[in-house]
Formats: sequence, C-alpha cells, structure tokens
Amino acid sequence: VRQAGAKQAPLVLGFVEVRFHKICAVLGRLRAESRGGRGLRLPRALSQPALPQTPYARTHVATMMHRLALLCMLSRVASLVVPLPAARPAASLDVSLPRVGGGGETVHLGNSLVETTGKTMLCFGTHAADFNSIEYLQKLRFYAPRLRAAGVDRLQCVLNADAAQISTLADLLDVPDEIELFADPTGEAGRKFGVSRGFRPDDDSLSPFVKLFVVGLGFGPPWGTLVPVLKGYVGSAGGKRDWIEAAMQQAQRKGRFPAPLELSDDGATIVRNAFDDAPLVSDWGVRPFELATMRLQNLIMQIQRYGVLGPKDPRCLTQLGGCTVVGADGEALYSWVDRGLCDVPDFEDVLAA
Repeated sequence: VRQAGAKQAPLVLGFVEVRFHKICAVLGRLRAESRGGRGLRLPRALSQPALPQTPYARTHVATMMHRLALLCMLSRVASLVVPLPAARPAASLDVSLPRVGGGGETVHLGNSLVETTGKTMLCFGTHAADFNSIEYLQKLRFYAPRLRAAGVDRLQCVLNADAAQISTLADLLDVPDEIELFADPTGEAGRKFGVSRGFRPDDDSLSPFVKLFVVGLGFGPPWGTLVPVLKGYVGSAGGKRDWIEAAMQQAQRKGRFPAPLELSDDGATIVRNAFDDAPLVSDWGVRPFELATMRLQNLIMQIQRYGVLGPKDPRCLTQLGGCTVVGADGEALYSWVDRGLCDVPDFEDVLAA
C-alpha cells in the first residue's frame, strides 16, 4: 500500500469517479421512468430527461443497487491508499520550519529524516484548536516512553499554528520537552506530505466553516469522520484506554470538565474511573462514552481558547493531518494520513511498525 499501491492511487480514484457518474446517470433515468407509475423513487438531483420504460430498467434495479454498494466499498478501499508523498516523506518534505523553543533554530524536515540512524516519528497536526492536533499531542505524550523503548529516538510534531499558539497548547497539555514542535501556520509541510485538504479546498465560493461543517457531518470527501467519532460513543471491547485515562487525568489536574476520574490528593494516581461501573461493558477495553468524554474535555478547552488557538490561515481550518515513522536514511516504515475529524492513527500500530 505504501509503495506499489500508492502509485496506483490515481488510477483507482479515476475508476471510482467514472463509475460513480455512470451509476448516477442510470439511477437518474430510473427515477425519470418511475414518475408515471409505481417505481423506484430517487433524489431529484439525480434526475435525467424522461426515457421510455424498458424491461431492463425494471429487472436490473437490484443489480444497480449492488453496484452502488460496491462503489462505496471501492471508495473506502481507495481512501486507505497512502499518497505517494507520504510514502516517501524524506523526498517530499523539502521545507524548513522553526522549532518552537529552539532559540530560533530552523530545521529542514526532509534532511532531518534522511539523517535518521535509528527511527524518527514525525506527526502533522492540524491547527491548534482542533481535535486532531490535540489527540496527536496527547498520544505522543503518553506513548513517548514506549516509542523510545521501541527504538524511536526522535519525536517530532508539526502544527498549523505559530510559535505562541503552539507554546500555549503545549502548556495546556503538558507536552514534554523531548517532543520537538514545529510552527507551520500556513500548513505547507502537511500539504507537501500529502494530507487531505478537506472538502472542496479550491472552491473559494464556500466559506471554510461550511466546508468544515460538511466534513464534520461525514458528507463529502474526506469521508472518514463518522466512524472514529461514533467509536467514541459505542466504545470498543478490544480497545486500549490507558492513553485515554492519562489524557483525562491530565485534563482534570488542569481543572478541565467533565471529571469522570477520582484522583489521589496530589493528582498523580487514578483512584477510580466512573466508567468502571458501567453495566455489562465495564470490562471492555474502551467503554461506551469514555473516549467521547475525553473529547468533550478537549472540545470545551477548544471553545474557551479558540480566540487564542484558532487558525491564522483559513486553509488550515479544514486541512487534516498525518504521521510517518522512518528508519535509517529516511526510509518510510509507517505512514498515515487522516481521513476525517478525530481520525488519528492507533499508536499501537505505530509501535508495531
């Protein structure tokens, strides 16, 4: 997928687009044919000039529905293909960024990956008041010791924000100094990596907030918002909640709400988790609403601090993120691009890379 698959991505996406238009045309004709009788009712947006009824139209409706379902599955498969720049990050990241707290040091991202002798993990967050950026930093904070033990000797994260915004967010989340943070208020590095730019990024007639609303509801590419959001509510029997509890613990110590954990007097130990009492599902890895509660803590922080942390460049309101792990000489071992809001990678997969 990272190498051979990425090269075929334009062909796959082209095939999906062509088939989509053909299926819409047929469905539109079926709608037109159904107007005069008891037939299939389809959205008016798909209508075409009325055509005479044909036996073909009546007997192949089910077949066309199956093909439409197949199209949806093909679209999902296509979304899993990593863009070619993300599969070759050392070559694609020809950009230099200032390191936050680095005394004015500027780092060329591509060169820093090429110089890797062990492993380097580089994350691309979104703007500083966005779910994805916050979850990337929360996961990096929790998994840093385990990533070090797995041989990742350098942890880096680029945010679509200026240095002051990043410093504020890092303080709110208690991000350790070992994680190198880079300021990229225009989002250039992420675009070079191949992250999604959101819904209709080149359409200046639409407000960026409208585009964000469309993606947030899961309507329109990228299509990957609903699944990770719903997981926060339904839970996961085999999931891992250790990083979620750590994030909620840190949030409560900073005074954020809600507070599902009972902490020791010094806040260093979790005495009790309210979700441990959930009926029937208390032994699940991630209980229903547990991850959603952590995200509610993040959302309240985002709303309260949006004036300080919000994006400077309107393009960054809808631009998503990604991450990569490279080995010696910058060879990609793992690459990921977000497919929607809250769609950040499972760091257990990163550890296995």
